[in-house]
Amino acid sequence: MGASRSSGTTDELGPDEDSGGGPPGCSVDPGPPAEDGGIPGEPPGSELLAALLDGMDAALCAFDAAGTITHWNREAERVLGWTAREAVGRTGFAGWAVRRADADEVRARLMSAMDAPGRQVHEFALLRKDGGRVLVRTQSAGVRGADGQPAGVYCAFSEVHAQIDLERAIAMSEALLEDASWGVVLVDVDLRPTVVNAYAARALGGSRTALLGRPLGELVVQGVEELEAALHHVLAEGAPSAPAELWVTLRTAEGERRRCWRSGFLRLASPLTEEPVPLGVGWLFRDVTADRLAAQEADRLRFRTSQLHRAARTASECEDPMEAATSLLDFALAGFADHVLVDLVAGERLVRTAATPFDAPGPCLPVSGGAIPARYAPGHPALRSVERTGTVRTSAGAGDAARSWAAERRWPRDAAHALCAVLRSRGRTLGVLTFLRAANRSAFERPDAAYAETVAARVAGAVDLAQVTAGT
Repeated sequence: MGASRSSGTTDELGPDEDSGGGPPGCSVDPGPPAEDGGIPGEPPGSELLAALLDGMDAALCAFDAAGTITHWNREAERVLGWTAREAVGRTGFAGWAVRRADADEVRARLMSAMDAPGRQVHEFALLRKDGGRVLVRTQSAGVRGADGQPAGVYCAFSEVHAQIDLERAIAMSEALLEDASWGVVLVDVDLRPTVVNAYAARALGGSRTALLGRPLGELVVQGVEELEAALHHVLAEGAPSAPAELWVTLRTAEGERRRCWRSGFLRLASPLTEEPVPLGVGWLFRDVTADRLAAQEADRLRFRTSQLHRAARTASECEDPMEAATSLLDFALAGFADHVLVDLVAGERLVRTAATPFDAPGPCLPVSGGAIPARYAPGHPALRSVERTGTVRTSAGAGDAARSWAAERRWPRDAAHALCAVLRSRGRTLGVLTFLRAANRSAFERPDAAYAETVAARVAGAVDLAQVTAGT
């Protein structure tokens, strides 16, 4: 009873030596057509039932208690090729829709559903009208009359490959919406989550049920505009051709977290309408924050290494050691800070020796007119760096205090983050370097401190040489 499972593919058969008349290769007379042009055996007033049966997506046929076919819908005609006029009124499938050698077994298994509780599932090889075979999966159940006695059987069937495709699609959707290794969120046309899988719930910082129906703006602090714009685009234009990476900031119980999500989008449309009706968007994403941060750090390290190499080559061509020191700082500033100040130790105090312009970007130059005392108050970060012989990082607070923060420390007005690195050479403290960033940039971190200390060591060597040269 094997049959091909490929769509539209059947095994061609010759005329069955046991098959009867009827349509080519069949022996059973389908019976005379109904006088009113309807389906033979169909009771009057059943137009609504016929319309419902013909509108079903599954092939359906029904048998009375004697095994005579009473109903046959359009999907059954599509699958097997036999029309309702040719099928209704026949007794069983023998000789026309199934080989005679298999007819008794098929009939027994189908009609056994009349006396059995619930539904029965079987697979049969049926014959198409063109002589080919097709493997179908059937679900059959008994029908009872008004007196409660068995009155027949109805049988819904579909091609096995179509059923398997449907089962695979259902299994795939259930797997995606349960424990997939990436986030899956289904959003409606109002951009509110309707289904959230376990991965997405963890990434968004909530439970799968608590996230449903909430605006995305309640979950995402920054980056929600880009996310919603992508979803709107998918609803209007369809899915993009490639995944997109979105940086967002999430509000969680532990505070705000910045994350990078590699996202893909699918427009969902109803398959039950002639014109596509949007149901929403399927959003699939994976958290790639660690990978992106590692890549950014690698790029930053390569750039800084290149800058130090270029700075060393430039400094080696300078006759004046202080010019070499300021050249080193010009290369170090690129992509690292907005301002740099060089304060050298003179007795018990620091004096400003070189700096970038306070009011605009520019190169680091010696202070015009010679070094001037740095009027730093006790506890100033530069003084603490000298006292500790180490690096000090600090940032402005929020609110009104941030506006006066830079002025109180004698720094440019736009400064919001500072890093002070001590200048050491031959076991002596020569001064301190102060790198400053504006408020639109991030605060200095540990990798930044390591880079600043490397720059400070090279600058200290140049400053020490300048002092030795001036002393001789």
